[in-house]
Amino acid sequence: MILMDTQLVEMLKRTGAVKFGDFTLSSGRKSSYYVDKYVFETNPLCLEAIGERISKMIPPGTQKLAGIEIGSIPLAAIASVKSGMPFVIVRKAQKGYGTNKLIEGVYEKGEKIFVVEDVVTTARGALGAIHTLRDAGLVVDSMVCVVDREEGGHESLEAEGVRVSSLVKSSELLGYKP
Repeated sequence: MILMDTQLVEMLKRTGAVKFGDFTLSSGRKSSYYVDKYVFETNPLCLEAIGERISKMIPPGTQKLAGIEIGSIPLAAIASVKSGMPFVIVRKAQKGYGTNKLIEGVYEKGEKIFVVEDVVTTARGALGAIHTLRDAGLVVDSMVCVVDREEGGHESLEAEGVRVSSLVKSSELLGYKP
C-alpha cells in the first residue's frame, strides 16, 4: 500500500491549486473542482518538491523523460534537473514552421522514455503523446502524473501497456483534512 504524500497534498491545497466551483475540463466533462496545474507549476517551492519526487520515481533503464506541450514541460524540466536525465518535448501538433517536429529535443529510436504529465482525467493528451513517441520508435511503458483525477485515465493508460504512477490522487486532495 502506498501512503498518501500529505506534505504535497497540503502544499497543493495551500497554494490554491485546488479550486471549487463549476468547471469544464479539457475533456468536456463538468466538475465541481479543478486542479490548476499552472498554480503548482509556477510556484518554485511546489515545482521543486514535485521535481524531487518525480526524479526518485524514474524507472531503471530509462534514458529520457518526456514532457507534453505545454502543461508538463516545466515538470519534465525540473525532473530533468533533479535527476540529471535529459528530456524531450512532445507537441500536440506540428507548428508549421522551423523544423516542424512533433518531438523536440535529441533522441534515438529504441530509447526508453518516462512520460511526465500534470493532471490525468481521461488521459487523452497523455495517450496522444505516447502514440507520438511510439510512432517515432521510442519505448514507452511507464509514466507519472502529479494528480490522478481517478476518472478513468489511469485505466485507459494501463490498457495501452503503460504503468502509471501518481504523486497525488483526487480522493486524497478532496478528502484530506489536516
